[in-house]
Amino acid sequence: MKTPCLTTLAASLPSTVPFVGPETTERLQGRGFLARLGANESLFGPSPRAIAAMAAAASEAWMYGDPEIHDLKAALAAHHGCRPQNIVVGEGIDGLLGYLVRLMVAEGDAVVTSRGAYPTFNFHVAGFGGQLQTAPYRDDFEDPQALLDLALRSHAKLLYIANPDNPMGSHHPAAVISDLLAQLPATTLMLLDEAYIEFAPEGTAPQIDPETPNLIRFRTFSKAHGLAGLRVGYAITNASLARSFDKVRNHFGLGRLAQAGALAALQDQAHLARVRGLVEAARLRVNGIARDNGLRPLASATNFVSIDLGRDGDFARATLRALTERGIFVRMPGVAPLDRCLRVSLGDETALAAFEAALPLALREAAG
Repeated sequence: MKTPCLTTLAASLPSTVPFVGPETTERLQGRGFLARLGANESLFGPSPRAIAAMAAAASEAWMYGDPEIHDLKAALAAHHGCRPQNIVVGEGIDGLLGYLVRLMVAEGDAVVTSRGAYPTFNFHVAGFGGQLQTAPYRDDFEDPQALLDLALRSHAKLLYIANPDNPMGSHHPAAVISDLLAQLPATTLMLLDEAYIEFAPEGTAPQIDPETPNLIRFRTFSKAHGLAGLRVGYAITNASLARSFDKVRNHFGLGRLAQAGALAALQDQAHLARVRGLVEAARLRVNGIARDNGLRPLASATNFVSIDLGRDGDFARATLRALTERGIFVRMPGVAPLDRCLRVSLGDETALAAFEAALPLALREAAG
């Protein structure tokens, strides 16, 4: 019997997962982590109102979710001062990125991003045959001018930038993002990933008309709202592009519990403010732990801190392995020179105390 054939493109791709989940390591080690500080989840949890809404919706799990996601889209539009027609909701930013690349990128089309930036976007570009072009970071910041120059040279269909940035935690003020957009050719769509915007200083998010034709900005309920397990993300863009998602999206991809939980989370701004305060306190705590060990914490506008270990990627990988063996789950950037750092999510006191105890032992072991 002949084996069914993949497409030529699919056959050329590696079978890979951009992120190795902590569960994989736990299975290999035969034990759980003491501190889960690697995935930028919110250890402070979701809004109690969101939990209650999901519990109430559990008895309705026999029904599909609303395929038009009407109530959540209407609430998001009111929250952002735009029309529901400007909102797209999907299975996390990751899912929306996949739909967008499918809509916009044909085989051979140029796509621009930063070298070492969010790898799931790159995964989608490769999956649809796009030609990824990368610009290096500059001083641990994504470099808007380098991205612009590369987009102009390559006639890029898409330009991806995260503000604030993952994995470094750095950010640009709104004016820098607005200037980049103003200089882009009309044929290049800017993908502005704002997954961490709730943690950023005032003046980070640019005020841009949602009907701007070559901009789509992404937000999520996975970070500040503490609902990473639900996979709810959304995009704000012009109505024409938003409507185009209906051509390719999974119309029943967002279940009833997810829609109910996200809607209740959005309505509980007091909980969001509380989480911001806890993150700010945890950021100071992690900065102190880093400095106590002779390390340099990078300035962060997110719910994680990248810690410069002051050496190279091999030393950082050795430190990461030693932390993992001691039950501490953290991650690190994958590309030099960013890979000299560890990236530590801002968790609760129990998790940070475990990290504090393990870090000096891991550093000594990595140093031999």
